[in-house]
Amino acid sequence: MVNDNFKYTNSKSLLFRQLSWNDIDPIYLQQLILLAKEEDFEGSGLATLPKVVGDVSTNSLNLNDNLESEASIVANSELIIAGLPLVPIVLNTYGDGCIFNQRVREGSRVAKNEILASITGPANTILQAERVLLNFIQHLSGIATLTSDFVAALGNSKTRLLDTRKTTPGFRVLEKYAVARGGAWNHRMGLFHWILLKDNHLAVSGVNAGHALTELISRVRKNSKNLIIEVEVDNLEQIDPVLEAGTDIILFDNFSVTELDEAVKIVGDRAIKEASGGIFFEKLPQISNLGLDFISLGALTYQSTWMDISLDWKLI
Repeated sequence: MVNDNFKYTNSKSLLFRQLSWNDIDPIYLQQLILLAKEEDFEGSGLATLPKVVGDVSTNSLNLNDNLESEASIVANSELIIAGLPLVPIVLNTYGDGCIFNQRVREGSRVAKNEILASITGPANTILQAERVLLNFIQHLSGIATLTSDFVAALGNSKTRLLDTRKTTPGFRVLEKYAVARGGAWNHRMGLFHWILLKDNHLAVSGVNAGHALTELISRVRKNSKNLIIEVEVDNLEQIDPVLEAGTDIILFDNFSVTELDEAVKIVGDRAIKEASGGIFFEKLPQISNLGLDFISLGALTYQSTWMDISLDWKLI
């Protein structure tokens, strides 16, 4: 039976969510942007720091500090835009006086050559911030765009697509935010979030089947009463012992389509059903209507490519 502290009927809304911009810590964002600026200005990360710091290219022009300019952020291909709220934070990190005017809705699909936003302000500041602000939105838009394609491959299925912890170190929150803008869902933000016993946890414990597996999970349950427990299984024989221990979520790892179909029938509504491993784009339509609650894919982040977005310039 399902743990009394965990009700299956409302579990999805409690555990699986789509990060919004307001869910992101502003201090975290500021730290990332400052690190990016220090890389450009001061050679942060190098064992031997440069003798000259700052933007030597822009400084060589001796531009008047009062020189005002306008630039447009333009999509050079069709894409799902993500990361625009970062732009004004980046600009403010480099200097004062810039005005940011967002033209499209965050998370929307935009056409090739569409203007996403405009920036007016001191030319020095815009020139110095250009590469960093583009790096952020090109990367995040790449994740959102790829995610949107994967979500579309599920069609009208009730099964939701999830991300994983396979994210760029230090960028997890932003990358998961981008996944949400692409229409998928976020789960398990970190090791702190809930208990997930994977194959290696079972191997270390010397247990992987039968009554011993039930006993192991039951002990974990007893010692962690307030935490959700998810268990990864790699064969059908592990399902009943895992269910007997009252596992909340079962992760079917590298199951074939036929095995997934049988696994879903075995579990029924006794636990949340998640599939992962060995799932590629072409396989999604084959498993979309088996009755899975979720499909988790690391590919949403690690297979994404940056989108082509540019900053088109003009003097005022």
